[in-house]
Amino acid sequence: MDLHLREKTAIITGSARGIGAAIAKALAEEGVNVVITDINSEAAAEYAKDLVEQGHNAISVGSDISDPESVDLLQKATLEAFGGVDILVNNAGIVRDRGIIKMSVEDWDAVLSTNLKGSWLCSKAVLPSMAQRGWGRIVNISSRAHWGNPGQTNYSSAKAGVIGLTRSLAMEQGRRNITVNAVAPGFILTDGIKSLDHIEHIKAGALEKNTVPRLGEPEDIANIVTFLVSDRAGYINGELVHVSGGRYSG
Repeated sequence: MDLHLREKTAIITGSARGIGAAIAKALAEEGVNVVITDINSEAAAEYAKDLVEQGHNAISVGSDISDPESVDLLQKATLEAFGGVDILVNNAGIVRDRGIIKMSVEDWDAVLSTNLKGSWLCSKAVLPSMAQRGWGRIVNISSRAHWGNPGQTNYSSAKAGVIGLTRSLAMEQGRRNITVNAVAPGFILTDGIKSLDHIEHIKAGALEKNTVPRLGEPEDIANIVTFLVSDRAGYINGELVHVSGGRYSG
């Protein structure tokens, strides 16, 4: 199936590894020019180089999406390389889990700044280019945690906020042929998750609550994002898609 994405340009935040890297690769395989951006600039450069060696068009830009100046530089680098932006995937996120009594103001601010403010800043930066082109796609990566998780008041609040951001932007931008949707992953087996000491316990708990008898892979998220940024999904706007193996409980 041709998704008609060839020669579009996409910024994928937090794309040096994990879900973001899988999304970048899936889009690159559709002929999209991809901008690999991550706070770890060395990892971003290495992954972009790998994609180029595989025959794809990719550049890397180190960025801190919680910093307006860094986001502005990311936008400028993209315009210089590819002339504009068609697709933005707000994937970058961090966690600083602990109960609210032990959670510091710094823990709260860091998670909200990256996961929510960063999505707002990046969206604000790319929308003029999308409006000029008369076409655009923004996909925000939320989480099943938007329903709330113990020890994650900061993360759950940020991911719930991402849904509100998505729906508000969808209402603002739809008439410009710019759609804005969100994806809420469940338990996804990224390299970071696999390296945890208690991974087997986590996997067992997730499998018990899934209705699909397996755990998620980064490609599961990449597949739905690739569809949402295509014209095949052009009449979908302001929606939240759960990709959680049918898990809705805590």
